[in-house]
Amino acid sequence: MSESADLVVVGAGPAGMSAAATALAGGLRVALVDSGTAVGGQFWRHPPEHARQSIPTEDLHHALPEYRALCHALSAARAAGRLDLRLAHHVWSAVREDDGFAVHVVDRRQAPREIALALRAPKLLVATGAYDRQLPFPGWDLPGVLTIGGLQALLKGGGVAAGNRVALGGTGPFLLPVAAGLAARGVEVVTVCEAAHPAAWLRHPGPLLRNPRKWAEGAGYAAALARHRIRVRPRTAIVGAQGHDRVTSVRIASLTSDGRPRPGTERHVAVDAVGVGWGFAPQLDLLVPLGCALTDSADGNAVVAVDRGQRTTVAGLYAAGETCGVGGAALAVGEGRLAAESVLADSGAAPVLRRRQLAAVRSAVTGQRAFARALALAHPIPAAWSSWLTDETVVCRCEEVTAGAVRTARAEDGAPDHRQIKQLTRAGMGWCQGRMCGPAVQCLAAQQRSYEPAERLVATPVTLGALAGLDELDDIDDLDDLDDLKE
Repeated sequence: MSESADLVVVGAGPAGMSAAATALAGGLRVALVDSGTAVGGQFWRHPPEHARQSIPTEDLHHALPEYRALCHALSAARAAGRLDLRLAHHVWSAVREDDGFAVHVVDRRQAPREIALALRAPKLLVATGAYDRQLPFPGWDLPGVLTIGGLQALLKGGGVAAGNRVALGGTGPFLLPVAAGLAARGVEVVTVCEAAHPAAWLRHPGPLLRNPRKWAEGAGYAAALARHRIRVRPRTAIVGAQGHDRVTSVRIASLTSDGRPRPGTERHVAVDAVGVGWGFAPQLDLLVPLGCALTDSADGNAVVAVDRGQRTTVAGLYAAGETCGVGGAALAVGEGRLAAESVLADSGAAPVLRRRQLAAVRSAVTGQRAFARALALAHPIPAAWSSWLTDETVVCRCEEVTAGAVRTARAEDGAPDHRQIKQLTRAGMGWCQGRMCGPAVQCLAAQQRSYEPAERLVATPVTLGALAGLDELDDIDDLDDLDDLKE
C-alpha cells in the first residue's frame, strides 16, 4: 500500500500535533503517524477512551486546554479529508526518494498481524520525542525497578501505581511530579534521591527568573511533597537494589561533588518498587540514517542540528521537539509551529502565523531553550557514577553484558567507543538496540558523557512477514544492508 500527502509528520506528541495542526491550517494535506493508539505522546498520555471516565488522571497533566484545542483541530481536518491519521503504525525506516521521502511503516492495529505500507510526501517532519536515559547500578535489572517515565506512564495510562512503598532516584525536576502523582494515589514515597544540589541553579539564575511558570510549577510540587511528608535528599543517589524475585530494598548514599558514594553514608531502605531517571535521550533512529548533521547538547546527548526554522541539514526534512534537545512540552509545541511554518514557506504556501505572532513564538522558543540548557547544567550526570558498578553489574540487559566485560574490552582490546564495544561484547545488539545501555556503555568506554547513537536501517523491530509484503526492497541493495537488516 502506498499513500501520498504534502507532509508526513512522524510522532503525535506535543511537537507533532502542533506541527500537523499548523500545516493543516495552511492548507496542506498531512499524514500524521504514531505508534500509540491515541494522539498526545508521553506528555499527554491518557487512559483508553472507554476508561477515561472511570480513571481520573486530570491532575497529572499540564496545558490540557492546548491539548484539547489541538485535538479539535486535528479532528476537524480529518473529517474534512485533509488529515490522514495513522495510529498504531510503527515507522521502521524513512528514505530519500527523487521527489521527497518514503516513510515505511507497519500497521499493528490488528496485532500480531502486521501490514506494511509506505507513506510518501515531498516534506518530512520528525518529532519522535525522547526516552528515559538510564545509568546501571547493582540490582537495576530486578523486577520492580522501573524508569521514572515508566512509573508516570502507568499512572497516566491506567491510573496504576507500580508499588505501595516506592523510592525514586536520579536527577532533574521530573522526579517531583512523579513523586507527587504517586503520593496523591496513596503510595508511600519513602525518599526522593536527587544527585544534584539546588545550589547549582545559582550559577544559572537568568533562565529560571525569565521563566516564572517553571519556578511556580516547581513550587507547587514542593508544596505537594511537603504536604505528603516526602523527603527530597539532595546530592544523594540510589546506588544499589536488593531482592530475589523482585526488589525488596534499595541502597542509597550521599555523593561527593564528582558523584562518588561518601564512605559511611550508605543505608538500606525497604521498598517494593523503584523509579530511576537521569534525564532523557532523543529518539534519533530515523534522522541518523537520513544523513542529518548532529550537534552536542548541554545534557551530554547528541541532537539533530536545525536552523531557526527547524530545518535540518537535509533538504525537505524538518525536526521539532526532543529530537532537537530535551526541553519540555511547551518548547516542543513552539518548535512544531516553527517547523510547520517553514514547511509552508518552502512549499510556496501562505503562512499561518502573522509576523508578530511568529516573532513571539521564536522568542518563547529561545527562552525555553535557554532554560533547558540551564536545567541540563544544573542537573548533570555525576562524573564518577561508574564507581557504583561492580564488575558483575549487568550493563546491557538484553544481552547480559556486564560492566567487567565492557571494562575489559576497553582496557585489553582498546575499544574506543560504544560501537566497538558492541562488536566485541554484543552490548547494544539486543531487543532495545542500545536504547537502555548505549549512553552508559559509551561512558564506560570513552570516559565521557557525549553519546551519538549508531546508525540503524531498521528503527523498530519488524517481522519478516511484514517485509515480505512490501512490493519492493529498493533500499536493500547490497549484502551489508541485508546483514544489518538481519541484525
